[in-house]
Amino acid sequence: MVIGALLVDIHLPESCSLKAKRQHLRRLKDRLRNKLNVSIAEVGNNQLWQRTTVGICMIANEKRFVNQVLSKAVKQISEENGIVILDYSMEFF
Repeated sequence: MVIGALLVDIHLPESCSLKAKRQHLRRLKDRLRNKLNVSIAEVGNNQLWQRTTVGICMIANEKRFVNQVLSKAVKQISEENGIVILDYSMEFF
């Protein structure tokens, strides 16, 4: 069993309030859950309007598969309108 954890620091330049940030994040989280079957949650910078840190996790039998799915998640986040990835890190357990 392999557990993959991905932390992504995100900048939302178009967000003008916490409500707008939460709406944007809810759409992103729903899309990633539906397409990639991953667990995702906001884990940092909760009270900032234009910054957030999300954690994405996946469990599978093979490290290669987990790495592919988490890499797809990074790609989908970077292609999202209104989102800029500042940094990300991936760990496997």
